[in-house]
Amino acid sequence: MISKIAPLAAPLRATDLLQSIQNTPTGLTLAELLALHPAVARRTAQRWLGQAVADGRIVALGAARARRYLPGAALPLVAPTSGHAEKGDGFPAAIPLSADSRDVQAYVDQPLAARKPVGYQHDFLASYQPNVSWYLPAPLRRQLHNMGHTAQAGAPAGTYSRAILNRLLIDLSWASSQLEGNTYSRLDTRALIEHGQAAQGKAASETQMILNHKTAIELLVENVQSAGNLAGQGGAAMAEFDRYTLMNLHAALSENLLPNPADEGRVRQHIVEIGHSVFRPLAVPQQIDDALDMLLTKARQIADPFEQAFFMLVHVPYLQPFADINKRTSRLAANVPLFRANLCPLTFLDVPEAAYSRAILGVYELTRVELLRDVFVWAYERSTQEYLAIKQDLAEPDPIRLAYRDVVKQTIHAVVTHPQDEALTVIAHAVAARVPEPDRAAVQAVIVDELRRLHEGVLARYGLRPSEFAAWKVRVQG
Repeated sequence: MISKIAPLAAPLRATDLLQSIQNTPTGLTLAELLALHPAVARRTAQRWLGQAVADGRIVALGAARARRYLPGAALPLVAPTSGHAEKGDGFPAAIPLSADSRDVQAYVDQPLAARKPVGYQHDFLASYQPNVSWYLPAPLRRQLHNMGHTAQAGAPAGTYSRAILNRLLIDLSWASSQLEGNTYSRLDTRALIEHGQAAQGKAASETQMILNHKTAIELLVENVQSAGNLAGQGGAAMAEFDRYTLMNLHAALSENLLPNPADEGRVRQHIVEIGHSVFRPLAVPQQIDDALDMLLTKARQIADPFEQAFFMLVHVPYLQPFADINKRTSRLAANVPLFRANLCPLTFLDVPEAAYSRAILGVYELTRVELLRDVFVWAYERSTQEYLAIKQDLAEPDPIRLAYRDVVKQTIHAVVTHPQDEALTVIAHAVAARVPEPDRAAVQAVIVDELRRLHEGVLARYGLRPSEFAAWKVRVQG
C-alpha cells in the first residue's frame, strides 16, 4: 500500500500579512498578526511591515506593543501617464518623500471619521529648544545654504531681495495666492502688479488677495532694509520676529478680506475650525497670546535662517493666532530670514495645493513635520532654480536711487498729495534741502523719471492711495 504524501504548504508571503490588515479596518497589532500567522518569524514580520509602511501600503499608529497597522486603502493606486508617474494623492513624482513622510501622508489621506480628533499640543512648541532642537538636520541645512547662496551674501541685509523685487512681487504673490485657490494666472498677476490692470472675470477677493501680497512683500523688504540701516548706524538690530512685524504683515495680507475688519493684524478673539481636519486650535485668547509670545521668542533665538524659516512655516499655522490668513502669513514670514541673509527667496512656485495642504495637515493632526519638510526642501530647490538662473542678468542697483531712496519716495508722495503745487518746484525744494550739491541734478532726474512711470501698481511703494493718485492725474492732465 502506497501512502499518500501530503502536499507542502505554500510559504507565507508579506502579502498574506497585508491581506489580514486590509480585512481589518480597525487595524491589527504585531501580536495579533503573529497569532493569525504563527508560521511567520517575528523579525520577518517586522521587516515586512516596516517595508509596507515605507511604501505607503499600510499605516502604523502608536508605539511599541500598542502600535497598530491599519489599511492604507485610502491611498489611490499610482497610474503612470506619458511615461511620468504621478502619485495618485496629488503629490508630483518630482517631490521625493521619506518613509516617515509617506507615513504622515497615509494617515491624513484617511477619511475624517478614521482620524482621531486632537487639540493644540502645548508641548510641541514648548519642547523646541532653539539651536538645540532641529527640524532641519545639519546636512540638510548645508544643502539648502548651497542651493540658496547668492553673490550678494556679504552685502547689507536685504540687498538681494531689493535687486529682484519686481520679479519677487509677481512670483511670490501669484504662487502663494494659488495655494489659497486663487485663479489668477501668472500673466494676470503681472499685469495687476506692474500696470494695475485687474483681470476680467475674476472675483474682487482674488484681485484683493494679489494686491495684499504685493503690499506685504514690499513691507517685508522695506523692513529688512530699514532695520539693517539702523543696525549699521549702531541702532536697533535687524528686523526680527516680533509682534510689530507679524501683526503688520497679517494686516497687509488680510486687508479687506476678513468679515470683521477689526480682526486685521490682531490676535484671534474667537474659536476657529480647520476645514477638512480633525484638529481643534486653541480657543482662549489669553492662551493664544501666551503661545504667540513663546513662538516669537523662540523664533528670534534661532541662528540658522532656514531653520528659522521652517519653524515659522510649522508653528504659525499650527497656533492659528489670527482669525484667518495664517498660512499666508507664515509663508511670507518664512522669507524674512532669507531676505536678511541675502539668500534666494522661497516663492512656492509650482507647489501643488494638494501637497502643501496634506503637509500642513500632518502638522495639525500629528505634530509631525516630515512631510512639510520634504515639500519645503523641494519647493526651495524649485525657487532657487528660477532665481539663480537670472542672477547674472540682475543689474547693479543705481547708486543714486539706492542712496536717496527715501528722498525719492517722500518727494513723490509730496508731489502727488499736493497737486495744487507746481511739481518741479516741490522737487527742487526737497532736493535742495536734503541732497548735497553734486548729486542734486541726478536725484531730481530720478524723481521726474519715477513720476512719469507712476501707476496704480506701485502706489504702495510711495505710501499713496488710489484716490490721491486719481486726483493728481486729473490735475496734471487737466
